[in-house]
Amino acid sequence: MSSLNLDDFTDLIERPDGGVRRDAEARRERRIVPPGALGRLDELGEWLAAAQSAVPVRPIGRPRVVVFAGDHGVAALGVSARPAGTADRLVRALLEGDSPASVLARRLDVPVRVVDMALDCDPEGLPEEVVRHRVRRGSGRIDVEDALTPEEAETAFRAGMAIADEEADAGTDLLVLGDVSVGGTTPAAVLIAALCGTDASVVTGRGGLAIDDLAWMRKCAAVRDALRRARPVLGDQLQLLAAVGGADLAAITGFLLQCAVRKTPVILDGVVSAACALVGQRIAFRAPDWWLAGQRSGEPAQAKALDRMALEPLLDHGVSVGEGTGALLALPLVSAAAALSAELPEKPPAPPAGTKETEEATGAEAAAGAEEAAGTGESTESAEKE
Repeated sequence: MSSLNLDDFTDLIERPDGGVRRDAEARRERRIVPPGALGRLDELGEWLAAAQSAVPVRPIGRPRVVVFAGDHGVAALGVSARPAGTADRLVRALLEGDSPASVLARRLDVPVRVVDMALDCDPEGLPEEVVRHRVRRGSGRIDVEDALTPEEAETAFRAGMAIADEEADAGTDLLVLGDVSVGGTTPAAVLIAALCGTDASVVTGRGGLAIDDLAWMRKCAAVRDALRRARPVLGDQLQLLAAVGGADLAAITGFLLQCAVRKTPVILDGVVSAACALVGQRIAFRAPDWWLAGQRSGEPAQAKALDRMALEPLLDHGVSVGEGTGALLALPLVSAAAALSAELPEKPPAPPAGTKETEEATGAEAAAGAEEAAGTGESTESAEKE
Protein backbone atom coordinates (compact mmCIF):
# COMPACT_ATOMS: atom_id res chain seq x y z
CA MET A 1 0.00 0.00 0.00
CA SER A 2 1.40 3.40 -1.03
CA SER A 3 2.01 5.93 1.71
CA LEU A 4 1.70 8.75 -0.83
CA ASN A 5 -1.76 10.31 -0.74
CA LEU A 6 -2.22 12.43 -3.86
CA ASP A 7 -5.42 13.94 -2.47
CA ASP A 8 -3.28 15.90 0.00
CA PHE A 9 -2.14 18.18 -2.82
CA THR A 10 -5.67 19.56 -3.19
CA ASP A 11 -5.50 20.89 0.37
CA LEU A 12 -1.85 21.95 0.25
CA ILE A 13 -1.97 23.99 -2.97
CA GLU A 14 -3.44 27.47 -2.74
CA ARG A 15 -4.03 29.88 -5.58
CA PRO A 16 -1.69 32.88 -5.99
CA ASP A 17 -2.81 35.76 -3.76
CA GLY A 18 -5.93 37.28 -5.36
CA GLY A 19 -5.86 40.37 -3.13
CA VAL A 20 -2.28 41.13 -4.14
CA ARG A 21 -3.21 40.68 -7.78
CA ARG A 22 -5.99 43.26 -7.42
CA ASP A 23 -3.47 45.63 -5.82
CA ALA A 24 -1.15 45.07 -8.77
CA GLU A 25 -4.00 45.80 -11.20
CA ALA A 26 -4.78 49.01 -9.33
CA ARG A 27 -1.13 50.02 -9.50
CA ARG A 28 -1.13 49.39 -13.24
CA GLU A 29 -4.00 51.88 -13.62
CA ARG A 30 -1.86 54.54 -11.89
CA ARG A 31 1.25 54.07 -14.03
CA ILE A 32 2.27 56.62 -16.65
CA VAL A 33 1.90 54.02 -19.41
CA PRO A 34 -1.76 53.70 -20.46
CA PRO A 35 -3.44 50.45 -19.36
CA GLY A 36 -3.20 47.86 -22.11
CA ALA A 37 -0.31 49.55 -23.91
CA LEU A 38 2.12 46.83 -22.78
CA GLY A 39 -0.20 44.03 -23.83
CA ARG A 40 0.40 40.72 -22.12
CA LEU A 41 3.36 42.06 -20.16
CA ASP A 42 0.89 43.74 -17.81
CA GLU A 43 -0.85 40.42 -17.18
CA LEU A 44 2.50 38.68 -16.56
CA GLY A 45 3.56 41.32 -14.07
CA GLU A 46 0.32 40.95 -12.14
CA TRP A 47 0.61 37.15 -12.17
CA LEU A 48 4.12 37.39 -10.75
CA ALA A 49 2.98 39.84 -8.08
CA ALA A 50 0.28 37.41 -6.99
CA ALA A 51 2.74 34.49 -7.02
CA GLN A 52 5.26 36.47 -4.96
CA SER A 53 2.55 38.07 -2.81
CA ALA A 54 4.32 41.40 -3.34
CA VAL A 55 3.44 44.78 -4.87
CA PRO A 56 5.46 46.07 -6.58
CA VAL A 57 6.68 42.76 -7.95
CA ARG A 58 10.24 41.75 -7.12
CA PRO A 59 12.65 41.27 -10.04
CA ILE A 60 13.50 37.70 -11.06
CA GLY A 61 16.76 37.21 -9.19
CA ARG A 62 17.45 33.47 -9.01
CA PRO A 63 15.96 31.54 -11.93
CA ARG A 64 17.09 27.98 -12.60
CA VAL A 65 16.66 25.38 -15.33
CA VAL A 66 15.80 21.85 -14.18
CA VAL A 67 15.93 19.14 -16.85
CA PHE A 68 14.64 15.61 -16.23
CA ALA A 69 16.11 12.85 -18.41
CA GLY A 70 15.15 9.31 -19.32
CA ASP A 71 14.94 6.69 -22.05
CA HIS A 72 11.70 4.97 -23.06
CA GLY A 73 11.36 1.37 -24.17
CA VAL A 74 8.75 2.29 -26.78
CA ALA A 75 11.55 3.91 -28.81
CA ALA A 76 12.57 0.37 -29.84
CA LEU A 77 9.54 0.38 -32.16
CA GLY A 78 11.11 3.07 -34.32
CA VAL A 79 8.84 5.88 -33.16
CA SER A 80 11.73 8.31 -32.77
CA ALA A 81 14.25 9.70 -35.22
CA ARG A 82 17.00 8.87 -32.73
CA PRO A 83 18.15 5.34 -31.87
CA ALA A 84 16.58 3.86 -28.75
CA GLY A 85 18.56 4.26 -25.56
CA THR A 86 20.70 7.19 -26.67
CA ALA A 87 19.33 10.02 -24.52
CA ASP A 88 22.60 10.02 -22.56
CA ARG A 89 24.28 11.60 -25.61
CA LEU A 90 21.87 14.53 -25.38
CA VAL A 91 22.53 14.81 -21.66
CA ARG A 92 26.29 14.91 -22.19
CA ALA A 93 25.91 17.64 -24.80
CA LEU A 94 23.79 19.61 -22.35
CA LEU A 95 26.33 19.19 -19.55
CA GLU A 96 29.23 20.12 -21.84
CA GLY A 97 27.50 23.28 -23.04
CA ASP A 98 26.97 22.15 -26.62
CA SER A 99 23.16 22.03 -26.76
CA PRO A 100 20.65 24.80 -27.55
CA ALA A 101 19.44 24.96 -23.96
CA SER A 102 22.94 25.19 -22.52
CA VAL A 103 23.87 27.96 -24.98
CA LEU A 104 20.81 29.99 -23.99
CA ALA A 105 21.29 29.32 -20.28
CA ARG A 106 24.90 30.45 -20.53
CA ARG A 107 23.88 33.61 -22.37
CA LEU A 108 21.15 34.35 -19.81
CA ASP A 109 23.43 33.42 -16.90
CA VAL A 110 20.99 30.80 -15.59
CA PRO A 111 22.31 27.62 -13.93
CA VAL A 112 21.17 24.26 -15.32
CA ARG A 113 20.43 21.18 -13.23
CA VAL A 114 20.11 17.81 -14.98
CA VAL A 115 18.36 14.90 -13.25
CA ASP A 116 18.74 11.37 -14.62
CA MET A 117 15.60 9.39 -13.81
CA ALA A 118 15.86 6.50 -16.30
CA LEU A 119 18.70 6.87 -18.78
CA ASP A 120 19.67 3.63 -20.50
CA CYS A 121 23.40 3.87 -19.80
CA ASP A 122 25.92 3.06 -17.10
CA PRO A 123 25.61 5.63 -14.31
CA GLU A 124 29.38 5.75 -13.88
CA GLY A 125 29.67 7.79 -17.07
CA LEU A 126 27.75 10.75 -15.61
CA PRO A 127 28.33 13.02 -12.59
CA GLU A 128 26.99 11.80 -9.24
CA GLU A 129 24.70 14.81 -8.84
CA VAL A 130 23.05 13.87 -12.14
CA VAL A 131 22.43 10.16 -11.47
CA ARG A 132 21.69 10.12 -7.73
CA HIS A 133 17.90 10.09 -8.27
CA ARG A 134 17.87 7.40 -10.99
CA VAL A 135 14.99 4.95 -10.53
CA ARG A 136 15.82 2.40 -13.23
CA ARG A 137 17.65 1.94 -16.50
CA GLY A 138 15.08 2.89 -19.14
CA SER A 139 11.29 2.76 -18.79
CA GLY A 140 9.18 -0.17 -20.05
CA ARG A 141 7.61 -0.48 -23.51
CA ILE A 142 4.20 1.02 -22.81
CA ASP A 143 2.37 -0.56 -25.74
CA VAL A 144 2.74 -4.04 -24.17
CA GLU A 145 3.93 -3.52 -20.58
CA ASP A 146 3.97 -1.01 -17.76
CA ALA A 147 6.59 1.69 -17.87
CA LEU A 148 7.26 1.30 -14.13
CA THR A 149 6.27 -0.78 -11.18
CA PRO A 150 4.02 1.00 -8.66
CA GLU A 151 6.99 1.31 -6.29
CA GLU A 152 9.19 2.83 -9.00
CA ALA A 153 6.45 5.30 -9.92
CA GLU A 154 6.15 6.46 -6.34
CA THR A 155 9.92 6.70 -5.95
CA ALA A 156 10.20 8.83 -9.09
CA PHE A 157 7.26 11.01 -8.05
CA ARG A 158 8.84 11.60 -4.63
CA ALA A 159 12.18 12.39 -6.26
CA GLY A 160 10.53 15.16 -8.24
CA MET A 161 8.96 16.50 -5.05
CA ALA A 162 12.32 16.45 -3.29
CA ILE A 163 14.00 18.38 -6.12
CA ALA A 164 11.27 21.04 -5.96
CA ASP A 165 11.86 21.36 -2.21
CA GLU A 166 15.61 21.65 -2.72
CA GLU A 167 15.15 24.44 -5.24
CA ALA A 168 12.64 26.32 -3.07
CA ASP A 169 14.91 25.99 -0.03
CA ALA A 170 17.84 27.32 -2.08
CA GLY A 171 15.91 30.51 -2.87
CA THR A 172 15.10 29.80 -6.52
CA ASP A 173 12.34 32.24 -7.47
CA LEU A 174 11.46 30.96 -10.95
CA LEU A 175 11.98 27.49 -12.41
CA VAL A 176 12.39 26.69 -16.11
CA LEU A 177 11.35 23.09 -16.76
CA GLY A 178 12.92 20.92 -19.43
CA ASP A 179 13.15 17.28 -20.44
CA VAL A 180 15.59 15.12 -22.39
CA SER A 181 14.56 11.72 -23.69
CA VAL A 182 14.35 9.37 -26.64
CA GLY A 183 10.77 8.25 -27.14
CA GLY A 184 9.35 10.60 -24.50
CA THR A 185 6.80 12.32 -26.72
CA THR A 186 5.00 8.98 -27.19
CA PRO A 187 4.01 8.47 -23.52
CA ALA A 188 3.26 12.20 -23.35
CA ALA A 189 0.79 11.80 -26.22
CA VAL A 190 -0.75 8.76 -24.52
CA LEU A 191 -1.29 10.62 -21.24
CA ILE A 192 -2.88 13.61 -22.98
CA ALA A 193 -5.09 11.44 -25.18
CA ALA A 194 -6.22 9.41 -22.15
CA LEU A 195 -7.01 12.45 -20.01
CA CYS A 196 -8.71 14.37 -22.84
CA GLY A 197 -10.63 11.43 -24.26
CA THR A 198 -8.98 11.83 -27.67
CA ASP A 199 -8.02 9.35 -30.39
CA ALA A 200 -4.37 8.50 -31.02
CA SER A 201 -4.21 10.19 -34.44
CA VAL A 202 -5.27 13.53 -32.96
CA VAL A 203 -2.37 13.75 -30.50
CA THR A 204 0.46 11.97 -32.32
CA GLY A 205 3.07 14.43 -33.52
CA ARG A 206 6.43 14.24 -35.25
CA GLY A 207 8.60 14.60 -32.15
CA GLY A 208 11.55 16.86 -31.40
CA LEU A 209 13.63 15.52 -34.30
CA ALA A 210 10.91 15.15 -36.94
CA ILE A 211 10.08 11.61 -38.05
CA ASP A 212 8.90 10.51 -41.50
CA ASP A 213 5.43 9.23 -42.37
CA LEU A 214 6.20 5.56 -41.73
CA ALA A 215 7.64 6.33 -38.28
CA TRP A 216 4.59 8.49 -37.56
CA MET A 217 2.32 5.55 -38.39
CA ARG A 218 4.30 3.30 -36.04
CA LYS A 219 4.10 5.96 -33.35
CA CYS A 220 0.36 6.36 -33.83
CA ALA A 221 -0.10 2.59 -33.47
CA ALA A 222 2.00 2.58 -30.29
CA VAL A 223 -0.08 5.43 -28.83
CA ARG A 224 -3.28 3.56 -29.73
CA ASP A 225 -2.09 0.33 -28.07
CA ALA A 226 -0.88 2.16 -24.96
CA LEU A 227 -4.20 3.99 -24.74
CA ARG A 228 -5.99 0.66 -24.33
CA ARG A 229 -3.77 0.00 -21.34
CA ALA A 230 -4.24 3.50 -19.92
CA ARG A 231 -8.02 3.74 -19.86
CA PRO A 232 -8.63 1.19 -17.06
CA VAL A 233 -6.40 3.15 -14.64
CA LEU A 234 -7.55 6.71 -15.39
CA GLY A 235 -8.89 7.13 -11.87
CA ASP A 236 -5.46 6.71 -10.25
CA GLN A 237 -2.90 9.17 -11.60
CA LEU A 238 0.09 7.47 -9.99
CA GLN A 239 -0.95 4.15 -11.48
CA LEU A 240 -1.50 5.90 -14.81
CA LEU A 241 2.08 7.21 -14.74
CA ALA A 242 3.32 3.72 -13.90
CA ALA A 243 1.34 2.11 -16.73
CA VAL A 244 2.00 4.49 -19.63
CA GLY A 245 4.34 7.22 -18.37
CA GLY A 246 7.91 6.74 -17.29
CA ALA A 247 10.27 7.63 -14.48
CA ASP A 248 11.05 11.05 -15.92
CA LEU A 249 7.36 11.87 -16.44
CA ALA A 250 6.44 10.71 -12.92
CA ALA A 251 9.24 12.84 -11.48
CA ILE A 252 8.16 15.92 -13.48
CA THR A 253 4.59 15.53 -12.21
CA GLY A 254 5.74 15.36 -8.60
CA PHE A 255 8.07 18.30 -9.22
CA LEU A 256 5.31 20.48 -10.67
CA LEU A 257 2.88 19.77 -7.86
CA GLN A 258 5.44 20.38 -5.13
CA CYS A 259 6.49 23.64 -6.80
CA ALA A 260 2.86 24.73 -6.51
CA VAL A 261 2.84 23.69 -2.84
CA ARG A 262 6.01 25.76 -2.27
CA LYS A 263 4.55 28.70 -4.27
CA THR A 264 7.39 28.62 -6.78
CA PRO A 265 6.33 29.54 -10.34
CA VAL A 266 7.38 27.30 -13.24
CA ILE A 267 7.72 27.93 -16.98
CA LEU A 268 6.70 24.83 -18.96
CA ASP A 269 8.44 23.86 -22.18
CA GLY A 270 7.02 21.33 -24.65
CA VAL A 271 4.66 18.39 -24.90
CA VAL A 272 6.26 16.30 -22.14
CA SER A 273 5.97 19.01 -19.50
CA ALA A 274 2.44 19.77 -20.75
CA ALA A 275 1.44 16.11 -20.32
CA CYS A 276 2.79 16.01 -16.78
CA ALA A 277 1.07 19.30 -16.00
CA LEU A 278 -2.21 17.84 -17.20
CA VAL A 279 -1.77 14.87 -14.86
CA GLY A 280 -0.97 17.35 -12.10
CA GLN A 281 -4.16 19.27 -12.81
CA ARG A 282 -6.14 16.06 -12.35
CA ILE A 283 -4.51 15.65 -8.95
CA ALA A 284 -4.89 19.27 -7.78
CA PHE A 285 -7.06 21.61 -9.85
CA ARG A 286 -5.44 24.80 -8.50
CA ALA A 287 -1.89 23.76 -9.44
CA PRO A 288 -1.87 25.20 -13.01
CA ASP A 289 -2.24 28.69 -11.53
CA TRP A 290 1.48 28.44 -10.68
CA TRP A 291 2.62 27.50 -14.18
CA LEU A 292 3.27 29.45 -17.37
CA ALA A 293 3.28 27.90 -20.84
CA GLY A 294 6.55 29.13 -22.25
CA GLN A 295 6.00 28.32 -25.90
CA ARG A 296 3.95 26.50 -28.48
CA SER A 297 6.05 23.66 -29.85
CA GLY A 298 3.80 22.59 -32.70
CA GLU A 299 3.03 19.17 -31.17
CA PRO A 300 -0.74 18.59 -31.40
CA ALA A 301 -0.85 16.91 -27.99
CA GLN A 302 0.72 19.95 -26.35
CA ALA A 303 -1.92 22.25 -27.83
CA LYS A 304 -4.63 19.90 -26.55
CA ALA A 305 -3.21 19.83 -23.02
CA LEU A 306 -2.65 23.58 -22.77
CA ASP A 307 -6.17 24.25 -24.00
CA ARG A 308 -7.56 21.91 -21.36
CA MET A 309 -5.62 23.79 -18.65
CA ALA A 310 -6.45 27.23 -20.12
CA LEU A 311 -2.75 28.09 -20.45
CA GLU A 312 -1.87 30.43 -23.32
CA PRO A 313 1.75 30.08 -24.55
CA LEU A 314 3.92 33.17 -24.31
CA LEU A 315 5.79 32.44 -27.56
CA ASP A 316 4.93 30.69 -30.80
CA HIS A 317 8.16 29.89 -32.63
CA GLY A 318 7.65 26.13 -33.12
CA VAL A 319 10.73 25.24 -31.07
CA SER A 320 10.59 21.46 -30.57
CA VAL A 321 14.17 20.65 -29.60
CA GLY A 322 13.27 20.09 -25.94
CA GLU A 323 15.70 20.49 -23.01
CA GLY A 324 13.74 23.53 -21.83
CA THR A 325 14.88 25.58 -24.83
CA GLY A 326 11.47 27.08 -25.58
CA ALA A 327 10.85 27.85 -21.92
CA LEU A 328 14.26 29.53 -21.69
CA LEU A 329 13.35 31.74 -24.64
CA ALA A 330 10.33 32.93 -22.65
CA LEU A 331 12.39 33.75 -19.55
CA PRO A 332 13.54 37.24 -20.73
CA LEU A 333 9.91 38.10 -21.44
CA VAL A 334 8.90 37.18 -17.90
CA SER A 335 11.87 39.11 -16.47
CA ALA A 336 10.93 42.13 -18.59
CA ALA A 337 7.36 41.99 -17.31
CA ALA A 338 8.62 42.00 -13.73
CA ALA A 339 10.95 44.94 -14.36
CA LEU A 340 8.31 47.03 -16.12
CA SER A 341 5.72 46.32 -13.45
CA ALA A 342 8.09 47.29 -10.66
CA GLU A 343 10.02 50.22 -12.14
CA LEU A 344 7.63 52.23 -14.30
CA PRO A 345 6.65 55.35 -12.31
CA GLU A 346 3.10 56.22 -11.36
CA LYS A 347 1.27 59.32 -12.53
CA PRO A 348 1.45 62.24 -10.08
CA PRO A 349 -1.70 62.47 -7.97
CA ALA A 350 -4.28 65.09 -8.96
CA PRO A 351 -4.27 68.16 -6.63
CA PRO A 352 -7.20 68.38 -4.19
CA ALA A 353 -10.25 70.42 -5.30
CA GLY A 354 -10.20 74.10 -4.28
CA THR A 355 -6.40 74.47 -4.28
CA LYS A 356 -4.55 77.09 -6.32
CA GLU A 357 -3.25 74.37 -8.69
CA THR A 358 -6.80 73.14 -9.32
CA GLU A 359 -8.09 76.65 -10.01
CA GLU A 360 -5.22 77.39 -12.40
CA ALA A 361 -5.80 74.10 -14.22
CA THR A 362 -9.54 74.83 -14.46
CA GLY A 363 -8.86 78.35 -15.74
CA ALA A 364 -6.43 77.05 -18.33
CA GLU A 365 -8.97 74.50 -19.53
CA ALA A 366 -11.66 77.19 -19.76
CA ALA A 367 -9.36 79.50 -21.73
CA ALA A 368 -8.46 76.69 -24.11
CA GLY A 369 -12.16 75.96 -24.58
CA ALA A 370 -12.92 79.60 -25.35
CA GLU A 371 -10.12 79.81 -27.91
CA GLU A 372 -11.38 76.66 -29.58
CA ALA A 373 -14.93 78.05 -29.70
CA ALA A 374 -13.70 81.35 -31.13
CA GLY A 375 -11.74 79.53 -33.78
CA THR A 376 -14.79 77.49 -34.71
CA GLY A 377 -16.90 80.65 -34.99
CA GLU A 378 -14.41 82.35 -37.29
CA SER A 379 -14.33 79.29 -39.49
CA THR A 380 -18.12 79.27 -39.70
CA GLU A 381 -18.30 82.98 -40.64
CA SER A 382 -15.71 82.52 -43.36
CA ALA A 383 -17.59 79.63 -44.78
CA GLU A 384 -20.83 81.68 -44.90
CA LYS A 385 -19.13 84.59 -46.71
CA GLU A 386 -17.72 82.26 -49.29
